Parts: sequence; C-alpha cells; structure tokens
Amino acid sequence: MIGIISYLVFFATTASILAIAVLALNLQWGNAGLFNGGIVAFFGAGAYATLILGGTEQAGHLGGFGWPYLLALVGGMVVAGLVAWVVGLLTLRLRHDYLAIATFGVAVAFENLMRNAEWLAGGAKGIRGFERPLRAHLGDGFTYNLLFFAFVLLLLLATYVFLERLVASPYGRLLRAIREDEEAARSLGKNPARVRLAAFITGSVILGLSGGLYGTFYAFVSPQDVLPTLTFQIWAMLIVGGAGNNRGAIFGAFLIWGAWTASGWALSRFAPVEVQLYTGSVQFILIGTVIVGMLMWRPQGFFPEKLVVSQRGRAATKA
Repeated sequence: MIGIISYLVFFATTASILAIAVLALNLQWGNAGLFNGGIVAFFGAGAYATLILGGTEQAGHLGGFGWPYLLALVGGMVVAGLVAWVVGLLTLRLRHDYLAIATFGVAVAFENLMRNAEWLAGGAKGIRGFERPLRAHLGDGFTYNLLFFAFVLLLLLATYVFLERLVASPYGRLLRAIREDEEAARSLGKNPARVRLAAFITGSVILGLSGGLYGTFYAFVSPQDVLPTLTFQIWAMLIVGGAGNNRGAIFGAFLIWGAWTASGWALSRFAPVEVQLYTGSVQFILIGTVIVGMLMWRPQGFFPEKLVVSQRGRAATKA
C-alpha cells in the first residue's frame, strides 16, 4: 500500500511540474497566438541553470556556485527569460509556421549545445552533484517526496492564479485582441511586437520554473531531458485540455502524462518482446494519434476557451 501511495506521489509531482509548463504554453499560444516549437530550450535553460547555480563543485564543467535553492531556482527562471528575450527579438517577426520552425530550430540547437559543450554542462553525461533542498533533515524517502510534492503543488496553484488574473486583466484582453486581429490592435495605437515579446518572455520564465523544479526533483539533468519529445508531449497536453483555458491545461497535463506512463507500463508488460524494443517509438505514435484525433474530433479540447462578454456587449446584443 505504501508503495502505491509513494508512486502516486511521484506521478503527481511529475505531472504537476509538467502542468506548470503547459500553463506557460497556454499563455503563449492559447492567449497570444505564439506557436512556440522550442519549449524544451526554455525548460532546459531553467533546469540546467538551476543545477549549475545551486549545485556542488564538479570537475570538467561550469558549476559549483552553491547558491541557496530558492535563489538558484529564481536564477534558472531569469536565464530562461534572457534566452527568450534573445530568441524573441530574432523570431517574433515571423508568423505561425515560420515561427514554429524557427523556435523548433532553437530547441534542436540548444540540445546539441548541451550534448557537445562538455565544459558548459557536462555534455552527454549531464549534470550531477545537486544537493536536494533539506535533504540532510528529511532524507530521500517518502516524507521528502511528499513535502516536495506539496511545494510543487503550491507553485502550480500560484502560477494558475497569476495567469488567471493576467488573462482577466486589460493586458490579457489585449493579448487576445492581437491574437485575433493584429492590424485592428495596431490601428488603436497598440504595439503588437512589444506585447508579443512580453508574453513570450513571461511564458518562458514559467517554463524555466518548470525546468528548475524538474531538475531539482531528479537531481540530474542531461540532453536526454531536452529532446523534442517533451515539446510534443506538452503540446498534446494543451491540445487535449483546451487552448485558452488554464484549467484545461492542468487537466490535459495529468491526463496525457497518465496515458504516457500507462502505455509504457502496458507495452513493457504485455507486448511481445519484438514490440518492446520499440516502446518509445510506439508511444510517439500514440501521442501523434492523440493530437490528430483531438484536432479532428474536438479541436477546442475538453475545456474550451471561455469567451468573456462585457455587460455593455450583452446589452448591445439584446438590443
């Protein structure tokens, strides 16, 4: 029984960390209409920077600064934001497919940099030697994982509340106005480029938070953690949950992560040995099938975006 509860805590922690990343993508795509195909670059920037800033000294690569955990986590978010600022300045003039291709190229470049620049982040071996916060007092057992889950859940709730208020604010309405008709927004004196850049950086900072929590939870990060697969998983979570709806983003994260882990378990347990050799590839096919199926059956997702109509708009409609 304890083993089942321990696994559920592990599962919920990972799903909550990914839910924070999906909320970030929902701000960029669901509200601002920015097709970010390079999610793993900003997620990875947060993970690597957190472990470099807060980790113990390691021979052969950058690190060993030993910053306090919360400061290192904030540092990872800042690094992700700086990467987004540079990428945004270079790519946000592009639209739709071109922006997706450009940002996906950034993600591939980031993964290759982390894999080959051993002096920077350990290369293919990744970064180890990160002391999990309060480990000396709590150990590495169930109690630690439960308290860390509570910490992640608190940050997930804080992110949700922040984005809900942001979306309901005049800035959120401006984001959706630019998403729907950029020329109309510009004719009203707005600066779409500046607004899109701010949304892109804000979403990437949140992605950096998710990456920092991921690196903390596993106390390890390597190029295998920033493969394009993660980008597709997070996109699938948002599409299934419902773009433009923060509750849908969280629901989609838990649903798709549950389906991913369940399919991996089922394939390893019941599939023939010949199929088990290609478990990863079969799971990729399943993710693609889910995305295509949802786009055909219910493109708005399980939780569609809520359209906010003002009282003045209701009165005009009735008239």
